[in-house]
Amino acid sequence: MTTGRQARFTPAGGSLLRQLGIASATAIVVSNMVGTGIFTMTGFLAGQLGSANLVIWIWIVGAVFALAGAFCYSELGVNFPSSGGEYVYLTEAFGPTWGFMDGWISFFAGFSAPIALAALAFSDYLGYFDPRLKQESAFHLFGSGSWEFTAGWAQAAACALIAVFTILNCLGVRRTAQVQNVLTTAKILVIATFMGAGLAFGHGDWAHFSEPAIRTTTTPIFSQFIVSLFYIYVAYSGWNAATYIAEELKHPARTLPLSLFLGTALVAALFIGLNVVFIYAVPLEAMKNHMAVGSLSASYLFGPAVSGLFSAGMAVSLMATVNAFVTIGPRVYYAMARNGAFFTSAAKVDPKWHTPVIAIVCQGVCAMLMTFTPFLNLVFYIGFTLNFSAVLSVVSLLVFRRRQGWRKLKVVSFAYPVIPILFIVIGIWMTIFGMTFKPAVSFAALLTIATGGLAYHFRLRHASRVS
Repeated sequence: MTTGRQARFTPAGGSLLRQLGIASATAIVVSNMVGTGIFTMTGFLAGQLGSANLVIWIWIVGAVFALAGAFCYSELGVNFPSSGGEYVYLTEAFGPTWGFMDGWISFFAGFSAPIALAALAFSDYLGYFDPRLKQESAFHLFGSGSWEFTAGWAQAAACALIAVFTILNCLGVRRTAQVQNVLTTAKILVIATFMGAGLAFGHGDWAHFSEPAIRTTTTPIFSQFIVSLFYIYVAYSGWNAATYIAEELKHPARTLPLSLFLGTALVAALFIGLNVVFIYAVPLEAMKNHMAVGSLSASYLFGPAVSGLFSAGMAVSLMATVNAFVTIGPRVYYAMARNGAFFTSAAKVDPKWHTPVIAIVCQGVCAMLMTFTPFLNLVFYIGFTLNFSAVLSVVSLLVFRRRQGWRKLKVVSFAYPVIPILFIVIGIWMTIFGMTFKPAVSFAALLTIATGGLAYHFRLRHASRVS
């Protein structure tokens, strides 16, 4: 459905093509979600929570949170079937300043930072074969504490991977989607084989579920559970991925909600199942603070020879995550730029490849620079900033539902407004605890948000002077 206001989000000049179906859209959602978080977070959660049951429960809570968000975004996407995601929703609900701020957030925390995070995790899994590629082998560049920056072979490998997929994405969405489908299929096969073989033939022990670990923090367990949801939030981030390419979806009113639901539900089942296998394989105490928890679990289950195969497979899985983020991010900047809310060069679509080349390249450069940030600080920065954006987007749904002609989905209407309110309350709760737990990184996230608003108003003043 298109209203007078929604008609503003239409292509100008060169346009993107509707050529992606349910399979490709679902693959992009799955690839955005399955990657960095599930392959890295459980080791940190083991030390933070100290209980196997709590580790499983926090992934279940995260699944409910992600599904609630996916349902809300499905309704938003059906009513605004144009590329851009949250930028479109916030602009329509609250005005162009908020839309620009969200696009600004997306560039730094929504895509560039997660690309860097996934590429660093890819490097750490390759570290199974060459320890120089692990994060712990990086050397200090400058700064300290929350503001430390490091460099080494891990960053070099991460930057090389980002460069490869940046170039690939410049050469056309159809070719990229084909690569993505192959990588996503490989990712699911690796995970399914790991889970099946681990439970059937692996040398694990169900007694691990009753063995606690000594916690690495003195934060009360309830408060820590809320704060740790930031790590889960980052792991599940990507449930909204298909909304960013809505303009390239065939039959978006059907394809978008179905791909969001199928992708999120499939990933939730995979995540919970994988964590069961991780804990079955490794005692929580031995798992603490291990980033490449998949490699660690494989070595416990199968021994060093076979675990190398799974480490390589999980590295391939992270390649799918990087490619998916590289594909989707520039569509946000493209949507903003063509509506005059971002640098005009980001709206340029290559006449041969039909891709926003300049936006893709700028994102790739930013992601490479972000690989020099410590892994956990990058995780918290992403979680805090994206939570702010997602909560505002779901708030916008409450605004839109008051409009005449708004197309309502049954899943959101069921017990309305329980689903959106649940998402909003949990998001606000996380923000309050996050500012207390990680004030320096929270400040960096808030600074990113604020500079987006300032950049927009500076741009308006500059534009008015020129005119």
